[in-house]
Amino acid sequence: MAYGEILGRQAGQGPIEPKKLIVPMLERFIATDRGFAKARRLLPKGEVAKERP
Repeated sequence: MAYGEILGRQAGQGPIEPKKLIVPMLERFIATDRGFAKARRLLPKGEVAKERP
């Protein structure tokens, strides 16, 4: 996977396995998702969005 190869090269190491990229990619996406951040700020303090059945 080219993404893993490029990230590994930038870090001075070999290619990174795709399965090791999933969590960091999701964390970064969530951290930079403006729509999610806005919706989260609008929730009352301590309330968590409930799952739909």
